[in-house]
Amino acid sequence: MKILVTGATGLVGSALLPRLRRQGHEVLSLTRRSDAGPGTVIWDPERGSFDASACAGCDAVVHLAGENVAGGRWTDARMERIRSSRVDGTRLLIEGLDRAGIRPRIWVGASAIGAYGDRGDEVLDEDSARGTGYLADVCRAWEAASDPVLAWGARRVLLRIGVVLDRREGALAKMLLPFRLGLGGRIGDGRQFWAWITTRDLVRIIERALTDDGLSGVVNAVGPNPADNRTFTKALGSALGRPTLFPLPAFVARAALGRMAEPLLLSSTRVVPKRLLEAGFAFEDPDLVAALTRLVRGEDG
Repeated sequence: MKILVTGATGLVGSALLPRLRRQGHEVLSLTRRSDAGPGTVIWDPERGSFDASACAGCDAVVHLAGENVAGGRWTDARMERIRSSRVDGTRLLIEGLDRAGIRPRIWVGASAIGAYGDRGDEVLDEDSARGTGYLADVCRAWEAASDPVLAWGARRVLLRIGVVLDRREGALAKMLLPFRLGLGGRIGDGRQFWAWITTRDLVRIIERALTDDGLSGVVNAVGPNPADNRTFTKALGSALGRPTLFPLPAFVARAALGRMAEPLLLSSTRVVPKRLLEAGFAFEDPDLVAALTRLVRGEDG
């Protein structure tokens, strides 16, 4: 297939592109860089400009672009950028393609498990009701922004992605140093569930979404065994051979991180990948301890 990928230079996109090319697909990546070389398409979502004509012949879109939710304290302006980068960016992409008469038959769009909100120990699958709160509202608008592709007759897959574990970037990368120094510990009471996924399994899920005509609608892109923070903390300490004796109290997290502490660290989202399991998807990293051990040893993905 000829596949257009946004967010191609991010953590997931940079792992996805070489895999797709190894599978024989032609890949175009959207970029803001005006000096980008072959295989790229220029867009500027903030200015609303997009060279859609360069996407002629695309069979599929993988839309991963969006401002990093953990990239800085949540001021009002930053929270609006987080929302706009997802919602307005999606609209710009679809409207540009539509005006150019380019209507790919497959749309794989990123979303997040934040759509379910803070739900304690409730087990959440794709049939569970949406939650409430800022991230749930962003995810609702983000997913709805891609509704126009249904009028094209496209098969749409909305991937609600969990905490992505990778040694290079993201949550795990930020945790490695303090845990290696023996300063790691549970966050708050440690009872909040984190639904996690390794990069290599997430990339395989995206590939499956592109090629499996039986997958459509919401798909939880998480591993099969969500863990509460206490379990995660012990598993990471075990993988590193370090004690985990220094808890981070909830009030300290709130003081240090402000409005982002609650939804990113203290909320509980016990999400399971019901539809992937029903489709027979085989996870390479189903076990948290094994996955963390592999990653801290320096293996990619």
